[in-house]
Amino acid sequence: MNASLIYITCENDEEARRIGRALVKDRLVACTNAIPGMRSCYWWEGEVQESEEVVLLAKTRPDMVDAVLYRVRELHSYDVPCVVELPLARGNPDYLDWIEREVQPTA
Repeated sequence: MNASLIYITCENDEEARRIGRALVKDRLVACTNAIPGMRSCYWWEGEVQESEEVVLLAKTRPDMVDAVLYRVRELHSYDVPCVVELPLARGNPDYLDWIEREVQPTA
């Protein structure tokens, strides 16, 4: 059983919680973790920018990555949100099975 970790950066804790809750409620992901206090440095609109962001990690099945990407883009405040998949090829089999069982989208 394989799983995917989706790495998402959010503007603040409220946005991370709102997106994370929606993804779990929609059963697109098994769980999320919001990690505040990340400092980002990046190019945006021709200038180097710095900001504090919140990392949102979401665990899902590989076949649900596109649906997660679509939903995050609907909910996110950024014009170009960071939403990337990190495949999880190995891990605790019981945990990976739990992800498989809990991701059950209704639509």
